[in-house]
Amino acid sequence: MNPEIKRGSYAKEKGEVILREHEFDGIQEFDQKLPNWWLFTFYGGIVWFVGYWVLYYYTGIYQTDQKGIEQQLAAIQEKKDQELAATLATLDDQTLVAKWAADPSIVAAGATTYGTNCAACHAADLSATLEAGGNKVPLPGRPLNDGHWEYGGKPMEIFKLINEGTPAASAGYNGARMQAWGQVLSPKQVAELTAYLISMNPKDFGN
Repeated sequence: MNPEIKRGSYAKEKGEVILREHEFDGIQEFDQKLPNWWLFTFYGGIVWFVGYWVLYYYTGIYQTDQKGIEQQLAAIQEKKDQELAATLATLDDQTLVAKWAADPSIVAAGATTYGTNCAACHAADLSATLEAGGNKVPLPGRPLNDGHWEYGGKPMEIFKLINEGTPAASAGYNGARMQAWGQVLSPKQVAELTAYLISMNPKDFGN
């Protein structure tokens, strides 16, 4: 063993080399004194972490990610509610039938929304069936062209159903409940979709 290498607890002087008493398979560990800059950095990191943790979780000075997301969602919902209220203020049964459903551009926009979001369950022709091998295969949704409106056949009732989804007290259609499309579509899109359904069922809304 190199005579300069000593055995002890740890090095107390710069450049002093110390080996631990412990030995395993002929291997010993160095036990040198760490540089002061490293120790200051290490202990400073611990102090910083504890201080930041207390400030972040207990003082309210910093906003947690969860609270930030909740505030953003609340702001989005508030904006949606305001937009819905503004749209509802301009709508009634007569307006949807005589104005919205009579406007080709509005009906076309509603048809696009229907094809993107509704046709998978109600079919492109509103029959809620799919042609397969010469047979009619039923889809999950209700037919929208049979004159039967389960939750109310007035235009504003249909608007509400699309916007809020199947009523909570209802079991749905064959156990399937329609989602609240107002969480996905804007109030204007819901109104356009309602106008499209009205235009496709003139006998139901002729008056």
